[in-house]
Amino acid sequence: MKKRWLSLLAIAVMVSLALSACSKGNDGSSASSSSSAASSSGSSASGSASSAPAAAPVKIKLFAVQEQGIDLKTNKFTKLAEDKFNIQFDWDISQSDGAKEKRQISLASGDYPDAYMLTDYIDQFSQADLLKYGKQGVFIPLNDLIDQYGPNIKAAMEAHPDLKAYVTAPDGNIYGLDAYAQCFHCSYPNKMWINTKWLKKLNLEMPKTTEDFKKVLEAFKTQDPNGNGKADEVPLSGSTEDFGVRVIPYLMNGFVYDDDRNYLMLQDGKVQSAAITPEWKEGLAYVKSLYDEGLIDPGAFTQNAEAFKKIGENADAQILGAGAGMHPAIFVNIDQGNKYSADYDAVPPLTGPHASFATHDGGGVAPGAKFVITNKASKEAQIALIKLVDYMFTPEGQTNASSGVEGLDWEKPGPDDKALDENIQAQFKPIPAKEGDAPHNGSWSGMGHFYMPKEYRDSFVSATDIYSPDGYERRLYQATLLYQGHEPKELFPLWSLWVDPSLTDEASMLQTNLRNYIEQNELQFVTGNKDLNKDWDSYVKGLKDLKLDRYLEILQQAYDNMAK
Repeated sequence: MKKRWLSLLAIAVMVSLALSACSKGNDGSSASSSSSAASSSGSSASGSASSAPAAAPVKIKLFAVQEQGIDLKTNKFTKLAEDKFNIQFDWDISQSDGAKEKRQISLASGDYPDAYMLTDYIDQFSQADLLKYGKQGVFIPLNDLIDQYGPNIKAAMEAHPDLKAYVTAPDGNIYGLDAYAQCFHCSYPNKMWINTKWLKKLNLEMPKTTEDFKKVLEAFKTQDPNGNGKADEVPLSGSTEDFGVRVIPYLMNGFVYDDDRNYLMLQDGKVQSAAITPEWKEGLAYVKSLYDEGLIDPGAFTQNAEAFKKIGENADAQILGAGAGMHPAIFVNIDQGNKYSADYDAVPPLTGPHASFATHDGGGVAPGAKFVITNKASKEAQIALIKLVDYMFTPEGQTNASSGVEGLDWEKPGPDDKALDENIQAQFKPIPAKEGDAPHNGSWSGMGHFYMPKEYRDSFVSATDIYSPDGYERRLYQATLLYQGHEPKELFPLWSLWVDPSLTDEASMLQTNLRNYIEQNELQFVTGNKDLNKDWDSYVKGLKDLKLDRYLEILQQAYDNMAK
């Protein structure tokens, strides 16, 4: 999960402030409606004008993860937060590397701060952490604070019941808050991007079925689409280093649903494993046929993101036919003047013998919490903190926290600017950074991510040229429309489940062992180290020996409890 978010953060840097999945890509301006929406939170925090002496600032020791290019002590949003909510921060700052270890040491030693403000794609507390420290009284329940001082948080939970499910523990307490980011293109992570320039040159149609796709790859391999007279084309490649870049899940979805995580599916309310079905075996046989014919780069099963991008950006000639990935910037550069980026377009979900699925998830919500208040916080500090976070649940506050300064990082849209969703009015317009510009140090970036529902993200301005850097998010949006609706009618909501605390460690161990076993055997079956006919039964037995049934039993119990 971390790698997925870090990849998206890298894209945000590459395309400056173009709207992106995770970091400064959410830059934009606050419209007048946003200002009014936030005013109730701001006014309740700072109070009305009065002749009474100003109260002394509330001192708050805050553990924070500081990203590159940000100095929290001199940061412009820090100044805004301190002034607006009468806070004086005492920073306990961690860099990205080692953040988890540092905050765990602080808890173990008892020398912990008033609150933790983390960045979910770098580090955050797990559900098990929340239950452990919540039961111990280290993390205080936020329910009453939200009821009294968090009207925008309450409204968000009413508008999005899944948000409330993510943050509410089985005992009914809210021990922490997470970033709620409905990233549309992230919510369908396993896409396939194909070289449409090669399709046109070879007079081929966009593939619609698994067999169509195989024929296209055969043509890429044998018909010299790059025209250099060499058999150097790589028909299909991917990576193992990030979420959404493995080649198998996209291909498997033509046979049975592949969630690319734990290989779970839900049928009639029952949790099942896709990885022991006959359709899974048939899907592996299809992938193996591509591998045996040299249509899949062997490195796709072993290489990191850097090696994958070297194929996409091959200097001598364009050699990549199709690449697996949430977005094409994983394997080609998308900056101005790039020679390959515009050649790749998304392939819709392929129709296979049994299905035409697309992997689907919440688009950026991970179980756990990035913000907690500890029992060391005074009542005044608790109130100031929840008001601050409540402000970041408004469009104005979210934009200021995650994006930065008006006039530098964002501006109000003009009459000709179009929102990402062209059916709504644009509200926020990013200002692309210029080459050589020093960081503005205006936002908290990912630490400020709290409430980015789809309607918020869709209201950002994006260029209409989808192959320009400033139009990249629109390109991803339009590509994702091809995948929308291809998810199963029933989806197992793993991220919003709270497993019984007494079973958390067992479930975590089983999850890791089973996932590793499934993925190792995928590779062995595809490459021929194991025979699908001779070794399938022993593979299934291996899953049983690793207590697959017990794992499904634990998850079924958690799902049934949630349903109740």
